[in-house]
Amino acid sequence: MNDTASKSDHNDTEVPVSQPETEAAETTAPAADSATETQAEEQIVTELTLEQQLEQAQKDTAAAKELHLRAVADLENFRRRTAREKNDLRAFAAANVVEELMPVLDNLGFALVAARADNAELKVITDGVEMVGTQFKTALGNHGLKEINPVNAAFDPNHHEALSQQASEEVADGTVLQVVRVGYSLNGRLLRPASVIVSSGAGTEDDAKQDA
Repeated sequence: MNDTASKSDHNDTEVPVSQPETEAAETTAPAADSATETQAEEQIVTELTLEQQLEQAQKDTAAAKELHLRAVADLENFRRRTAREKNDLRAFAAANVVEELMPVLDNLGFALVAARADNAELKVITDGVEMVGTQFKTALGNHGLKEINPVNAAFDPNHHEALSQQASEEVADGTVLQVVRVGYSLNGRLLRPASVIVSSGAGTEDDAKQDA
């Protein structure tokens, strides 16, 4: 009897749950809640970061647009200033030339008065006109004008215009024999070539017969 009761009591007794397993179950639930909250926080932070990036991009775009408008305005002002300075320089340069030509005009007027006098002498008039011409060339030469007068110089097609050729025993072949019209250059730029007659060297008997 005692053995049977003892067995029955042993079978009816509940097996207690170990304490470590209970603590693990209790710990798992808060950890899951914490992970969910962390993901939510990260999502909010990400959304805020995207909004901040968009706001910064809009600010950068506005700043770049403002810089572009300023650059366009500065370029337009530079163009206008350059055009104005160019016109002023051209007008100032012309004023300098005219100022140097004024004495030439004065002397030319004096020469005309002397030429119209009753007792005018041809030599005096000629000397006066020659002086005015020299003064005129000097005034223009101060501004870069150079006369091209290649008498007895080698023919240069870059600065000379050959009107014809003529035989000559004194002047070598290919040399300028006569200048019909002088040329001019301005600061190294050709304005007008010199019109010349070029020597063809000593003439042959056939050329002498043709000249006769």
